[in-house]
Amino acid sequence: MCGRFTLVTYPEKLMSRFHLQEIPFDLRPRYNIALGQQIPAILADGGRHRIGQLRWGLVPSWAQDDKIGYKMINARAETLQEKPAFRRLFERKRCMIPADGFFEWKQMDGRKQPMRLTMRSGELFAFAGLFDTWTAPDGQKLHTCTIITTRPN
Repeated sequence: MCGRFTLVTYPEKLMSRFHLQEIPFDLRPRYNIALGQQIPAILADGGRHRIGQLRWGLVPSWAQDDKIGYKMINARAETLQEKPAFRRLFERKRCMIPADGFFEWKQMDGRKQPMRLTMRSGELFAFAGLFDTWTAPDGQKLHTCTIITTRPN
């Protein structure tokens, strides 16, 4: 399960790695990205990649309210096509969520100690993700996403 991650890189490096033309928002180093925050997400757009920001915690378009997003931060790869909340999104609304590390917690002396995991090379990578747009009763649109996870290797 991914509950926190990092993205500490230069915009030029992110643009090069994911073949982006521009980053239309201020990209700052983030050492503790958490649920409910706006996160960078890369979407396919007519054969090109474009980057935007989505709120982490999926709120499906059919949801009654946005509180469900706090329960849907991750989607297990093994059951994506079985779960009604993810099945349609898996077919049409995929994204990449850039990162350079993520945290897992290890029990040490009765406490949880965060352990940051990165690529050996230190390079950027991306989580696979799903996204959707929910419309609030007042007409406001909320763009959200979830990270696809699997068993640890």
